[in-house]
Amino acid sequence: MRLTGRGLAVSVAAVLLLAAGLWLRLAVLTTLGAVAAAAVLAAIALTVPQLAVEVHRVVHPDRVERGRPALARLRVRSTGNRRQPGFRAEDAAGGERRHVRLPGLLPGVEVTRTYELPTATRGKLTVGPLTLHRADPFDLARRRLPVTATATLWVHPRRHAARAMVAGVPRHHHEGTPDAALRGSVEQLDVREYVPGDEVRHLHWKATARTGRLMVRDLADPRRARTTVLLDNRPGVLTPAFFEEAVDLTASLLCASARATQDTRLVTWTGRDLAVQGGPLATRRLLDELSEVRQDAARQDPALRPGGGLVLVTGGGAAVEAVLARRAEFAAVVVVAVGGWLEVPSGVRVLRALGAAQAVRQWNDSIG
Repeated sequence: MRLTGRGLAVSVAAVLLLAAGLWLRLAVLTTLGAVAAAAVLAAIALTVPQLAVEVHRVVHPDRVERGRPALARLRVRSTGNRRQPGFRAEDAAGGERRHVRLPGLLPGVEVTRTYELPTATRGKLTVGPLTLHRADPFDLARRRLPVTATATLWVHPRRHAARAMVAGVPRHHHEGTPDAALRGSVEQLDVREYVPGDEVRHLHWKATARTGRLMVRDLADPRRARTTVLLDNRPGVLTPAFFEEAVDLTASLLCASARATQDTRLVTWTGRDLAVQGGPLATRRLLDELSEVRQDAARQDPALRPGGGLVLVTGGGAAVEAVLARRAEFAAVVVVAVGGWLEVPSGVRVLRALGAAQAVRQWNDSIG
């Protein structure tokens, strides 16, 4: 329990009024001082008792598209032997605060309150910690009860209905040497943790021994259709608004590829590289990754794997030159200029749009 700024001011005023009233022998001042002191003592008496409650918070859904509603459901149950006076809950979510008023509770009574969480900004949001506040009617004293449990809300990019790109693996590079991706029957994309349904024969025993968890090889048939989307996230290439449109477009194309059970890969100019096979789990992994993509200052040349279709989402600059230098290694190359105008040599398909929705419409028309 602690006195608020108002409570401290009233306490000081009470002492001064009492002292002045007794010194000057003025009953009015003495009475005012006594009333002020009594108000502070009453506030302390109301807020001193410990909050005897159990608190549970559930976020639903835990993954949501940017701008769509997400709710937190707060369940509070009284665990004391006496009636709990009303109090207030304050929850943190993505740099914002949510305030919830809770009524007085009889022993064993439970109440539920719901409130919206901020979803206007893409990212991985930590919801919490939650703090319970009890105050007197005049806000002279307060008691705080921190609830350290937190939850995670993934705010995914917006997605538009896009068609999957169908592009195979070229049989040879432009130098005339065989494509290394076609050697053998399968290609290892990654080593990841085992999930129910994975084949036991794909277990990676060395990684399992090293991590202490069951790890499996992510294998892919190199002859299957493959789509790689290279997102240009270098600072200054796109304005923040156009960058969000570029991320939405990237999410739309990657999800279309994953839903079509293609081998799908997300690459950024600052080192992110995620290769997945198709399916719902792959879609979620891609969207989680895109939720945390930012326009980073660190730059490194993207490690593009030859073969399949390549889509470059950019605003222009060195990214286009780097991709065009290797376009013979891919079955198809598409450059999407978001918010800009690019001059690209003939032989490369170019889409120019001011936003993700417009770009997806052009994309569906061009590949349909």
